Formats: sequence, C-alpha cells, structure tokens
Amino acid sequence: MIGQRAGGNHATRAMIGQAAHRILWLVALRCRLLSAGPSWWWEMPKRGKKAEDVDSADELEATEPEAKKSKKGAAKGPKEKVVEGPILYQDPPNKLTSPSGQKYTLKVTSWNVDGLRAWVKKKGLEWVREEDPDVLCLQETKCAEKLLPPEMREMPEYPHKYWACAGAKEGYSGVALLCKTEPLSITYGIGEEEHDQEGRVITAEFPSHFLVTAYVPNAGRGLVRLEYRQRWDAAFRAYLRGLDARKPLVLCGDLNVAHAEIDLKNPKGNKKSAGFTPEERQGFGELLTAGFTDTFRHLYPETPHAYTFWTYMMNARAKNVGWRLDYFLVSTRLLGELCDSKIRSQAMGSDHCPITLYMAL
Repeated sequence: MIGQRAGGNHATRAMIGQAAHRILWLVALRCRLLSAGPSWWWEMPKRGKKAEDVDSADELEATEPEAKKSKKGAAKGPKEKVVEGPILYQDPPNKLTSPSGQKYTLKVTSWNVDGLRAWVKKKGLEWVREEDPDVLCLQETKCAEKLLPPEMREMPEYPHKYWACAGAKEGYSGVALLCKTEPLSITYGIGEEEHDQEGRVITAEFPSHFLVTAYVPNAGRGLVRLEYRQRWDAAFRAYLRGLDARKPLVLCGDLNVAHAEIDLKNPKGNKKSAGFTPEERQGFGELLTAGFTDTFRHLYPETPHAYTFWTYMMNARAKNVGWRLDYFLVSTRLLGELCDSKIRSQAMGSDHCPITLYMAL
C-alpha cells in the first residue's frame, strides 16, 4: 500500500509538471505572436482588384505604399504606426488671362464619363451647365448615337454635336464633341483602318486651330494590347504632327498614361501596370518632343496629388489613390495663349473627373 501511494504521488507530480511546462510554452508562443504584429495569423493578404472591361482604366491598380518595416524585417507594432489622412488636391483659383495679359476667349472641358447614360443619371450634365464651357469633349461614352438619352439630344446651348462610336462593339469606347460655335469641318478617326474601328477620335477645325478629342486605347489587363498600343501611339503622333503642320492644335482626352511618377499615387507598385509601363511613358514623351506641351505640368510642374482617375475599388477616391490620365496638350507655339489648365477633382459622376482649359486664342 505504501509503495502504491508513493508511486501515485510520483505520477501526480509528473502530470502537474507537464501541465505547467505546457502552460509556460503557450504563454511564450502568444508573446512571440503578438510581438510580430496584430492579428497576422488570421488575416489574408490584400490584393488589388481589377474591373472586367479590359478597355477601361478601372483595371489600374489602386495600391498604396507598403507599410514601413523594422530593421529585422517585421512590421512595426500599432504604437509605432502613424495614421495620416488622405492628401486631397485643391484646385487653385482660375487664371483667366494669358502671360501677356490677354483674357481667355476659349474654354474647353474634357471628361471621361465612363458610360454616358449612367453619367447623365448621376447629374453630370448639371455640373457641365455650371462650368459652361464653349466646347465639351467626352470620352468612353459607351453609347451608340441612336441610344442617346434625351437630355443629351435636347441641349440647346450646344447646337453642334458630334459622336463617334465603336462600329462592331456596342457599348464600348466612344467619344463626343459638343460645340457652341460650328466648326469649319469635322473628321472622325486618324485615317488608318486599324485604328478607326473603335470610335476614339474626333477632330474639329476652327479658324485659328484644330481641337482633337481622343480616348487612347488601354494596354489591357496583363498588357495584352501593349503592342497594339505602341502602334497606336506612333500612328496617332504622326496624325497630330500632320495637323500641326497646317495650324496649331489642342488635344484633350483620356490618354491612358501617367507620364511621370508624380502623376500617380504609387509609382513603385505599378511599373508593370497598364498606363505606367516604360513603353507607354516613352510614347507620351515622344509626343511631347514632337512639338506638343502638357499644359498642366507646364503651369504646375511640381504640384503633387493631382489625379483625374480613381478606381471604384478599395475606396480609392476618398483616399486620393489615383492617376493623372486626362490631359490637355497644345502645340508648343500656343503656350503664349495659355491661361490655365484645371483639374476639377471635386466633380462627381464618373471614375474620372473633368478637366478644363482656358486659352486666349
């Protein structure tokens, strides 16, 4: 009996020792997990989402800068994290005179509406009437002329309306140009069959200049159309140079490229994304060296956080995680007549915001 009791006591002590050891091990493991950062073991890594339409700029990534790392490579704990609000772009007051003091005589607004019928329902026309440009240029209308909403047909302030639609793809691409003054002539496309099937360009000739509105093709998800985009860039550049040889021009629209790192929120994370590849940026640079100037960067060369597109995903617009894809370019010899180039980032109704140009022509 005595031997059995002694053996039982010994077993009990062993079990208590094992339990104590297990508790200490669990406490140590919990401390190690907590020191590695909050809740990492159950959170799935976040991935950028993309839209379905490969022609739409929605597929551009809305990634944000990576979290800072400690020297050991572990994410810093909550106490070390600095929470900052989004830095929004503030459109400065309009400059209504040229460098020589001439008052503007031409006001042009350009807007990628991401679907004309949806944009009308979102009260885009109300904003246009308040802005009151002389010429309104729209891109990505996604609407055949026969399907135009009555609100667009019944705009008496713009009696001269011109539409270009994708021939084989209804509800795809498309541009429009609405004028208060009748142009001398209107042409559609750039004169090359390969590039004129998707309704991407309208050119209006006026006495002193050409006005071109364009919706440049996107390189596509996975860059499947990058080679085509490069062919487009070369052909479009040649077309614009031909116009410029006759009279100076104004080009506006969604050019589907962020030219410099300042033109998007996260350049490091998007070097292989459509709209920021070296090939697309080089194509834009070659357009500038061909005799054209980016009016916004000419006037505001160092202004950051100035974007015109934000994906609908990940609350990107509220965070101002965006891209500058919409431009006014002018023949460089028109810079003496340039008054201002605006980004109306507060205007809603699309995943792009409108831009407005003031010229003293």
